[in-house]
Amino acid sequence: MAGSETSTVLSGARVVLPTGTVEGDQVVVAGSRIAASAPEHAPVIDLAGHWVVPGFVDMHVHGGGGSSFTSGTTDEVLQGIHTHRLHGTTTIVASTVTGEMEFLAARASLLSELVEQGDLAGIHFEGPFISPCRKGAHSEALLRDPDPADVRKLLDAARGTAKMFTLATEMKGGIDSVRLLAEHGVIAAIGHTDATYEQTVQAIEAGATVATHLFNAMPPLGHRDPGPIAALLEDERITVELINDGTHLHPAALELAFRCAGAARVAFITDAMDAAGFGDGIYHLGPLEVEVEQGVARLVEGGSIAGSTLTLDTAFRRAVTVDRLPVEDVVRSLSANPARLLGVDDRVGSLEPGKDADLVVLDADFTLTGVMRKGEWVVTPR
Repeated sequence: MAGSETSTVLSGARVVLPTGTVEGDQVVVAGSRIAASAPEHAPVIDLAGHWVVPGFVDMHVHGGGGSSFTSGTTDEVLQGIHTHRLHGTTTIVASTVTGEMEFLAARASLLSELVEQGDLAGIHFEGPFISPCRKGAHSEALLRDPDPADVRKLLDAARGTAKMFTLATEMKGGIDSVRLLAEHGVIAAIGHTDATYEQTVQAIEAGATVATHLFNAMPPLGHRDPGPIAALLEDERITVELINDGTHLHPAALELAFRCAGAARVAFITDAMDAAGFGDGIYHLGPLEVEVEQGVARLVEGGSIAGSTLTLDTAFRRAVTVDRLPVEDVVRSLSANPARLLGVDDRVGSLEPGKDADLVVLDADFTLTGVMRKGEWVVTPR
């Protein structure tokens, strides 16, 4: 046990643990980790009337704070990371967008350095291996089939830091790429896809485990042609990403996903671009120009939704106050589930002794009032 000078007791809050919510509980922070007990005379912070939940884990985010993970300098990427930390996301996977292979390899090299120094938890390649029929805010001219040789190039460029690839698995090389990723312990995510139900089942059998922003950038659910959505919801091996910003999904679609998949198979994501935590204006997502108006990002040409401006504290509050989901289910979807998928649940994703002291403090209305990462306050409780 560390000495009392490095320990702090957060007392009196509703604490959400893996076993449920405990009223008036305490969380002991010793150095950078959560401890089982506090030394005598450790300082106490009274958080009565508040919630303490695990730090959020975002496995799909492209930027924030006016900075892009897809094209920014190291300092700009760090600015984006800090912006999301201010909103409770203590573990971040940086997502790219479609680009030339050489450019993506260079981005992987830059981002991998930030993974190695602990600022990021990994890299997610969203594109270029996606369907032109469901391209969303990706440049069609730069799309390509998911050739395993090209997938391997990006794996190598990431130097072991790649966590996930989004693929249109129905395209040439898709199934073989899923198998390649599974062999390397990297998540194969089905998304930006025009696959049929049967093709999606084949990809799941090959090793795919995630649905990239379910419902978005894929064929709608049909009663004669159920498409990928039915296959992704029904299979217990699949975790479904959801963007809960009130724009990407109707509340009934969100409810359907939770009802079919259950809280253990949902991961809330932001899919945020540069404007998250920054404001309206003109931005770029890869080579494409994006206009953000009243917090909604759309391509200037064509009007497709171009990611989001969401932060996970807003997704949390909406899930509890608008969607009326149980707090414990929301915590699983924001923390434990993505941490498990990313293979970092031994360190983050829940408030347990020995894990990193990553936590979020919320008031009675579920508004963020404090953020701690590895024992240091990013936002001091007020």
